[in-house]
Amino acid sequence: MKKYVVAAILFVAIAIPLDGFAQQKADDKDTIKHGWTHSLISTLNLSQVSYTNWAAGGANALAYNLLIDGRSIDEQVNTNWTTNYKFSYGQARLANLGLRKTDDKIDLESILAYKMSEHYDPYASVTFKSQFTTSFVYDDVAGTKTAVSGFLDPAIATEAVGMSYRHAASFQTRLGVALRETFTNHYNVYTDDPSTPQIEKSKIEGGLESVTQVELALDDNILFKSKLELFAPFKTMDVITVRSDNVLAMKVNKYIVSSLGVQLINDRVVTPRTQIKEVLALGLTYAIF
Repeated sequence: MKKYVVAAILFVAIAIPLDGFAQQKADDKDTIKHGWTHSLISTLNLSQVSYTNWAAGGANALAYNLLIDGRSIDEQVNTNWTTNYKFSYGQARLANLGLRKTDDKIDLESILAYKMSEHYDPYASVTFKSQFTTSFVYDDVAGTKTAVSGFLDPAIATEAVGMSYRHAASFQTRLGVALRETFTNHYNVYTDDPSTPQIEKSKIEGGLESVTQVELALDDNILFKSKLELFAPFKTMDVITVRSDNVLAMKVNKYIVSSLGVQLINDRVVTPRTQIKEVLALGLTYAIF
């Protein structure tokens, strides 16, 4: 078994602003600041392994990952308009295998809620999910790769209306009637109906949507964030698409932060098996303002 020696690891995280570890106070109509507020976090991870005349064996490697995670909130007396946007992209190169993608995400969400009561509000939402570049499945034995998705291919948009429940800022959930549209160009497995002779490049489904978000400050320096998304089409209520994104962030000191992320996807249209992705990071952080 080959042993690898890490020659250089660089992790740079820029947070704008760095206040995610502070627990938010419960809503108070007398103290709520009305108008727009914005937050943005950008992280860049770099990892390099390089060998010259190394007798113990090993392989050169290079990896990077870029993440942009932001939120814009328009708080008014009777309404709350929240827009979340997340973009990520990463690649890795090992020996002579070439660059391979490790992360690729476009995730947009906009929610308009009418403040009907302290905890229950009607809402309307729009979400959009896709990716930037082509994704491949690799067969290292045969030396081949197969493209399975591409830029905006597929692209998934969901519109929903319903009721939401909010318990302070630590727990929010919503349930509504939704319309989900999936669009493809070359990779039609996401939209094609195998029971018809023609190839469908788009699919529109009505159904029920449920989104639950948890954000807990477990300690002064530990933050847990979790998001669970469910979609059940009316025609096949037993076939539920599940997406779960979980992050445990730990602030070691003023400049060092570690995080563990686990993402789960269960979409039987794509694969009958549950997809799991784990990410562990340890590095430096700096607050610009």
